[in-house]
Amino acid sequence: QVQLVESGGGLVQAGASLRLSCAASGLTSRFYNMAWFRQAPGKEREFVTSISWRSDITTYTDSVKGRFTISRDNAKNTMYLQMNSLKPEDTAVYYCAAKVRDGATWNYWGQGTQVTVSS
Repeated sequence: QVQLVESGGGLVQAGASLRLSCAASGLTSRFYNMAWFRQAPGKEREFVTSISWRSDITTYTDSVKGRFTISRDNAKNTMYLQMNSLKPEDTAVYYCAAKVRDGATWNYWGQGTQVTVSS
């Protein structure tokens, strides 16, 4: 059974940094892509960033470019999101997701970790 568990969220002031982690278990292959999504109060879940299985391709939504960095350690089955220069608008529940390489949808999801950024 596939399980994704996020950690590292918290309450910080604007300009601070946080590093989120997503530990994956139950995946039968390392050939999967991973991503971070977030959902702010009253808003729909949105894509934040993704990373390919080789870490050679990363994508970011415009609002986090230059501030967030996604990475992964396949040997540890763990993905990370380094968040710098946090802004109040980054406040959201952050979810990690995974899918088989070239899969049609993000079919594995974690339970989320809360990130709150005060002004």
